[in-house]
Amino acid sequence: MNNAARTPARSRGRPRGNPPTRESIVPAARALFLERGYKRTTLRAVADAAGVDPALIAYHFGSKSGLFADVMRFHCAGALVTEEVLGGDPAGLPGRLVDAVTDLWEDPGFRRLTAEGDEVAGVLREYLERELLARLIEFLGGRDATARATAVVTVLGGLIYTRYLNPLPTPAALTPAEARRMLVPALRAALAPRPPGAARG
Repeated sequence: MNNAARTPARSRGRPRGNPPTRESIVPAARALFLERGYKRTTLRAVADAAGVDPALIAYHFGSKSGLFADVMRFHCAGALVTEEVLGGDPAGLPGRLVDAVTDLWEDPGFRRLTAEGDEVAGVLREYLERELLARLIEFLGGRDATARATAVVTVLGGLIYTRYLNPLPTPAALTPAEARRMLVPALRAALAPRPPGAARG
């Protein structure tokens, strides 16, 4: 057999050269998760849609759940820690945080992604604990930054779980404007720096 005529086999493992970045795969995965749902989306289908070898997805994301987690984190980060939310007048930050959460979760496309309950809960928990909390601590600064950021994440996490992920009748019935009116005071209190010498309670 003429070796020159053989079609080279696809290599496995870590890709060589300058492979497509993670960011180039995520949009293709997002489109398929939206169209087919989590269970009916395969890594091979994502690889075909992105024009890459399935080994590249395994290398970058490890598994389908890892890829799905990146899609979700991309959405959350793009909504919650943007300059439009964290920048601007500090007095308006509580309202911008509530608006960012409700705008994200009221979006029909994002709601279709979140239909995979067990997967979403795990991804969201990791995002809130590791990424949003860390970003808020960095943004707030000061000696009470961790406590203040933790209080903020607690309020926002409660809104997400009781209104969207595991809805309770009363929170789920609120309009975004009503949720904003009820939660902004709690976030404002959470964000307020503690006066020097204030007792810990």
